[in-house]
Amino acid sequence: MSQHRTFRRPSLLHRAALTMRQWFDSDHFPEGPEATRAKPDKFEWRRSLPFVFLHVGCLGVIWTGWSWTAVAVAVFLYVFRMFAITGFYHRYFSHRTFQTSRFMQFILACWGNLSIQRGALWWASTHRHHHKHSDTPEDPHSALVYGFVWSHIGWMTSSKNFPTDYRAVKDLAKFPELVFLNRFDLIVPALMGLALYATGWILEKWAPGLGTNGGQLFVWGFFVSTVFLLHGTLFINSLAHVWGKQRFKTTDQSRNNFWLALITLGEGWHNNHHRYMGSTRQGFYWYEIDITYYGLKLMSKLGLIWDLKPVPRSVYLETPS
Repeated sequence: MSQHRTFRRPSLLHRAALTMRQWFDSDHFPEGPEATRAKPDKFEWRRSLPFVFLHVGCLGVIWTGWSWTAVAVAVFLYVFRMFAITGFYHRYFSHRTFQTSRFMQFILACWGNLSIQRGALWWASTHRHHHKHSDTPEDPHSALVYGFVWSHIGWMTSSKNFPTDYRAVKDLAKFPELVFLNRFDLIVPALMGLALYATGWILEKWAPGLGTNGGQLFVWGFFVSTVFLLHGTLFINSLAHVWGKQRFKTTDQSRNNFWLALITLGEGWHNNHHRYMGSTRQGFYWYEIDITYYGLKLMSKLGLIWDLKPVPRSVYLETPS
């Protein structure tokens, strides 16, 4: 007598439990990461919940109100973490445009992890894939192929794009501390949230004149600042491929945009970057403001990083300034 095994779709409770576990362990894939990457691209509510959580959290200002202290903290954390995304996640981990020590590398990964944009290895593997397949169907966030909304944030709601492709970051995956941070990428943001609340509570007790408290500092520093940071970063995926000028002829639609360069501390010189991604600087000329590069130059003078890679002269000769 033959036996047939019946496969049933996982229950809602099971899928919820899987989602919760993956929030805390980003490398947990019962079916395997390859099978997950083989899934079709589609919007998934369970993958959108973290983004819904961050945006809804901003409504907390209705109850906590605001103060100049809270706004200042939010602005500081935006700049502090945007520098980490552009300088470390992008220019170091993704493109290795400078060198540093193993200890400092760990610090840079923790700093970038404060942004709540996953771990350094996931970020780098995804970005390297983007450069390899820019503005083709293989590019997970091409505005040219998939439209603005998908390229901006839709692609991050698809399970297909969730696993880290460790094969693309073999140079980084050999460091167990980086793999740990990448796998458990909510540890550092959770500590930041606790620190914000504790700082606000202390200021309320010991410096009441600043007009803030734990809840207010948490809402403005964790939610409001992070949402602005998220969209500022994602504009490079979406707007920087449709809005601006192309100085160099590249195989994609990357553009240079002064305004995006301001809000992303230099990433808006995106056509420059796609022409030569191996340079530490993205504002190739003195009049192209690249705040991240200035910060990295300062770090190099302090001996924290070194061997910043320049733009080759041959690239400058391709086009008039």
